[in-house]
Amino acid sequence: MNSTATDRFDTSRFEASRNRLASLAYRLLGSAADAEDAVQDAFLHWQAADRQRIKVPEAWLTKVVTNLCLDRLRSAQARRERTVGAWLPEPLLDGDPMLGPADTFEQRESVSLAVLTLMERLSPLERAVYLLREAFSYSHAEIAEILDITESGSQQHLHRARRRITAARRRDGEVDPASARRIVEEFLAAASSGRTERLVALLTDDATAISDGAGLTETLLQYDTPQRIAAVAQAGFKPTPAKRRLLGGTPAIHYALVNGAPAILFVLGDQVVGAVAFDITNGKIATVRGIAAPTRLARLNEAWRQHEPDTPLITQW
Repeated sequence: MNSTATDRFDTSRFEASRNRLASLAYRLLGSAADAEDAVQDAFLHWQAADRQRIKVPEAWLTKVVTNLCLDRLRSAQARRERTVGAWLPEPLLDGDPMLGPADTFEQRESVSLAVLTLMERLSPLERAVYLLREAFSYSHAEIAEILDITESGSQQHLHRARRRITAARRRDGEVDPASARRIVEEFLAAASSGRTERLVALLTDDATAISDGAGLTETLLQYDTPQRIAAVAQAGFKPTPAKRRLLGGTPAIHYALVNGAPAILFVLGDQVVGAVAFDITNGKIATVRGIAAPTRLARLNEAWRQHEPDTPLITQW
């Protein structure tokens, strides 16, 4: 095989792993853009390596991508960007390859906005061990090799990560899709019509809401009582001429699944200009996340333009 044919063969071997590597990087970083950068950097490492000496390309590439992501998480720039109150995971439309693998409940949960947010409480090493074990089913021996730690160290990191995430998350299993859609539609109807009591009744007693303020504020806007969330939702979902001018027109509102969770999307033409995602537990809304910063919606928009949407919940908002 000549060098050109060898390069093509080796490139095809990398491309066969690209989606898996991207899904690992996305889980580690919570950002599709950063995940794509990490995978591209891994490709450059792959090209520069003596590939004939790499016995198991999948394992080698997993190690490279994981460590590139850990370097990113540990960097001073990342620590500034991911300070508490300033960071949200980037939402992805269901069906995006970055959300795979999704065969088990643990795999699907590991890419939820809730768990991606909770993983910010872990150290980079705990985060890597947790994901390699829970989402990708690597053994502790394999994780030890990937991260250059001992097997017992891997087990200890996993134990701490599981304990921290379990203590903080609200876990009610997977929500029935029809029930989730009904609850979200009721929330939209109550918010749009100004029915405060109905809005409060749809929320858990300890519900929280988080918004990025369309990227116009450096810190996230957070609300932590059902009454305050209801007031903010009513104000936010009430259409006004000023809001339409800001958006550049009159959007439609669509129901969608984002990172496996129910969401509503504000869509103007073929552009998603805002997303509101919901965590539902015990038949009520536990968390509302409002995301409208264009940088956080870039990949979701790419997927939406290739998506065949259902009939909008509201045709003209």
